[in-house]
Amino acid sequence: MGRIVVNLDVEMAKRKITLGELSERVGLTLANLSILKTGKAKAVRFSTLEAICR
Repeated sequence: MGRIVVNLDVEMAKRKITLGELSERVGLTLANLSILKTGKAKAVRFSTLEAICR
């Protein structure tokens, strides 16, 4: 089975952005972004990935 590795914390550090600021910009809850950031997410919707990548 394939695996997606999320380096959200690294990318946020590069851009000097907080989780709260990212949450406001992409329209996702802090809780959902936190789960992604810590690698505890079991699944990710494509719409979520698209919002973060935008």
